[in-house]
Amino acid sequence: MTNSNVAVSDTQSAIAMAITAAAAVNNSSLFSPSPYNITLFSRNKFPKSIEAATAGKNIGWVDAMRASSPTRSSSENTQEKKDWIMKHPSALGVFEEIMSAAKMKQVVIFLDYDGTLSPIVENPDQAYMAPEMREAVKNVAKYFPTAIVSGRCRAKVYNFVRLSELYYAGSHGMDIKGPSSRKHKKGNQNVLCQPAKEFLPMMTEVYELLLEKTKGIIGANVENNKFCLSVHFRRVEEESWNDLADRVKSVLKDYPKLRLTQGRKVLEIRPTIKWDKGKAIEFLLESLGYANSKDVLPVYIGDDKTDEDAFKVLRERGQGFGILVSKVPKETEAVYSLQEPFEVMNFLQRLVTWKRTIMRSH
Repeated sequence: MTNSNVAVSDTQSAIAMAITAAAAVNNSSLFSPSPYNITLFSRNKFPKSIEAATAGKNIGWVDAMRASSPTRSSSENTQEKKDWIMKHPSALGVFEEIMSAAKMKQVVIFLDYDGTLSPIVENPDQAYMAPEMREAVKNVAKYFPTAIVSGRCRAKVYNFVRLSELYYAGSHGMDIKGPSSRKHKKGNQNVLCQPAKEFLPMMTEVYELLLEKTKGIIGANVENNKFCLSVHFRRVEEESWNDLADRVKSVLKDYPKLRLTQGRKVLEIRPTIKWDKGKAIEFLLESLGYANSKDVLPVYIGDDKTDEDAFKVLRERGQGFGILVSKVPKETEAVYSLQEPFEVMNFLQRLVTWKRTIMRSH
């Protein structure tokens, strides 16, 4: 492995920040070096996001916000859904086919949290996973390296899951830490990755500003996820979405090194580095010793737009596959689908049964 390369977009201040970040990374004994470029974008070079669609028109923001959680009943039994299921078949329905690709390979499991291991709830602080789901995840981790990859702060995700044997990647992969004890011995013993560490003071500052700016909007909830800020609008009346968009924009206009993306009824503010859930799973596969291995089958299960970065990485690797959790047709890079967290739990349980059967046969 080589030390991190830092490529910068166009400003001297960004160059200075990138150099500082690189130095901090190289001096950290816990950071596992990665060959992946960390790019700081100028705002006019962003990937397509809610910003790119709006061009200053709030109708674009509202349309994007509305599209982030489509109405389920409108397409649950349509021909469109049937066609979509044909293209992205149920991972439970083709389980044996999936497992045939796993023979003689190390399966590695990556799991989103909200909407995948727990249901989407009105209050994000109450997104608890069922005891049966925790048991399923715990059993999976006995046989396969397992990671939770979430937009949530790593500490919050851990408090929900409370399984020390897992890898945790919080803030959309910008805060990664390995388990306290290693059952799967291949790869690095100490894993810690925080590519956006230099942004922490700025994120704290913007969090305080967003709290102040949005406090007059009933139902708005600003969540500090350390390297990512989330403005939840699930409990905000739709007629107030324009106002919420205006207030968020008024804060971000003074912070060109932050970018805005969207998820399911949430606006998310992140540093302008090219690091996402896709980069996170590449880092984790390298940390596990599978960067260039042909004997690994990564499986990523997630429900959100931000999980598409991970699905895309697996497609481009030509190795492993993504499973989208959704009851409605969505454009996706995932190969397979599951309907809801209950089906995710069933898939994990079947995975454990499959592994135990193989072990008994040997």
